[in-house]
Amino acid sequence: MKAKLSLLLVCIVLASGCKRYERTEEEATMPAPVVVTRGQEEKQEKEIKMSDKEIHIITESASQELQKNQVKVKGVYISAYVAGTKELMDEIIRHIDETEINAVVIDVKDDNGRITFSMDSPMVSEIAAVKRFIPDMEGLMKTLKEHNIYTIARIVAFRDPYLPELKPDLALKLADGSMYRDNKGMAWVNPYKQEVWDYLVEVGIEAHKMGFDEVQFDYIRFSTERGVNNVVYDQEDTRGRSKTDIITEFIEYAYERLSEEGVFVAADVFGAIIGGGVDSDAVGQSYGDMADHLDYICPMIYPSHYGDGYFGIDHPDTKPYDTILAALKGSKEALGDHGKEEGHEIVVRPWLQDFTASYLDYYIEYGDEQVAQQIQAVYDAGYDEWILWSAACRYHWGALKSSQETGKEMPEQSKTTGSLDNQAEGEAA
Repeated sequence: MKAKLSLLLVCIVLASGCKRYERTEEEATMPAPVVVTRGQEEKQEKEIKMSDKEIHIITESASQELQKNQVKVKGVYISAYVAGTKELMDEIIRHIDETEINAVVIDVKDDNGRITFSMDSPMVSEIAAVKRFIPDMEGLMKTLKEHNIYTIARIVAFRDPYLPELKPDLALKLADGSMYRDNKGMAWVNPYKQEVWDYLVEVGIEAHKMGFDEVQFDYIRFSTERGVNNVVYDQEDTRGRSKTDIITEFIEYAYERLSEEGVFVAADVFGAIIGGGVDSDAVGQSYGDMADHLDYICPMIYPSHYGDGYFGIDHPDTKPYDTILAALKGSKEALGDHGKEEGHEIVVRPWLQDFTASYLDYYIEYGDEQVAQQIQAVYDAGYDEWILWSAACRYHWGALKSSQETGKEMPEQSKTTGSLDNQAEGEAA
């Protein structure tokens, strides 16, 4: 956001006539000095004063416009499969219209490294990354905007089993030169590679051109699975930088580039890294340092993701309210003064659990009550935004306030409905 205002001021001061998010050659070139005769001094002084006033008015207007675009998100995740299936998406939109939900997170670059709708940009085209799960993205975006739904592009970053097959030099590698693969057999790209950074930013820019309000990076970390300790890194790439150094540098780089385009930037992080320590070092996520370079930080604090005894809770999955409250209190302590620079304050927007973790030894069925408890814990911790995760996109809509309770504006047109009963489990994990 700061980058946007800085760019606007440059445009005004140089009188170049550039638009809000355009980059121009004039930005890098100061105008030649103007020679003023004595008879012109009084006239120019008035013009300068008027220019100062205009700058103040335009800057204030731009600031208000940027703030106006911010939304207090209450969202749900939508897989590319569901987003591209009209009857399923119609049903979800109907539920959104009837409840407090006002945002969706949609796969743009998915867990398999594929771009989910038609996108014509250099790297995407070079590696033929598009797999059109969403055949009419323009039509879907138009519908979402008609229903006043805030749109977030989920971009899976460094777990990418597709890109390394086309460009092996960008993969994490073992000492013998073979690719590292995780427990699912998926390759990961090397976060130290600048070309990977540029590719992710490229996808983010294209998503914004399609109409997405926000770019949210997921898997913005190193792998922690079996065999990762055998990965070797070239010193020419690392240059003495740690895992947390490079993840934070990427966030800063992506934030600056995407902010110039007028898009908000978010990142998903493990809940366990909030307090720092071994977990933070292993994945490369420093909660506070990342927050300094983001609009939104989204900790995945699913109760099922915490081991027995975490936060002093015997079985966190069985205590959704207590677990979420404890995690977010830890967030406040960990952030401190991070993410608060020159009027910019990071927004914490946690991911909440809307699925049953039956794979655990100690778990409970998650339904309306458990989802509602988590949402209440967010509010009681002093936060007011959240997103629900269900890989299958089956949500407990009964846990949510109705649109009438929240005074949410309803769209005029009616919707058709579909059914989620027969859909596949979805691709996102």
